[in-house]
Amino acid sequence: MIEVKNLHKSFGGQQVLKGIDYVFERGKTNLIIGQSGSGKSVFLKCMLGLFKPDEGTIAYDGKPYSSFSDEEQRELRKEIGMLFQGGALFDSMTVEENVMFPLRMFTNQRKKEMRERVQEVLERVNLEGSNQKMPSEISGGMQKRVAIARAIVNKPKYLFCDEPNSGLDPKTATVIDNLIQQITHENDITTVLITHDMNSVLEIGERIAFLKDGVLAWKGTKEEIFKTDDKAVTEFVYSSDLFQQVRAAQLKG
Repeated sequence: MIEVKNLHKSFGGQQVLKGIDYVFERGKTNLIIGQSGSGKSVFLKCMLGLFKPDEGTIAYDGKPYSSFSDEEQRELRKEIGMLFQGGALFDSMTVEENVMFPLRMFTNQRKKEMRERVQEVLERVNLEGSNQKMPSEISGGMQKRVAIARAIVNKPKYLFCDEPNSGLDPKTATVIDNLIQQITHENDITTVLITHDMNSVLEIGERIAFLKDGVLAWKGTKEEIFKTDDKAVTEFVYSSDLFQQVRAAQLKG
């Protein structure tokens, strides 16, 4: 669980985050949505410790990050998995080497142990047999699955995903969504996703935080987002005619 209280962050006198309070629950997919410039990326970077908040606290399983010693911060980084927008695989490394990278960085495991763990997570994301392929030799969807395998190889307690479906076709995006949700449930991970993909919101939005102008403007679930009368939320989520029709059908049902 990650608990955020009264979070403020400004840059050059411009206030980006304005007193956000929110709890990211363990074992659930927690989505952050909002228009460009709403503060989503800054919020994520504050939670990752890349930006220091001007005010407020971010607590990991009850302990404020601001009270962590340098050693405790290093230990926390070992417990965090990160799925970057675009995957961010190393082009010069094989699939196996990419997935093994966090183990080499953060553990003292022997090569055999690392390979066994790599094989385990590659099988989990349905990529067995792809160990020696280069990123350029596999599809975009497969690259995202390699990135997921790398993010979970060190058995993280917290998983952060920045636009995990960016650049994918709708069918592949749904596969990635479901895989992230399944892994979250299987391993009881606190998963936080930034997304603009409304399919993701409606598919795996177990908890949704909607930011608007640096403020937490709405929170709820994928079921509740169909029923909300909040104008800002409905204008954002149901901006297309298709989604307006979907919402109307849900309300009738």
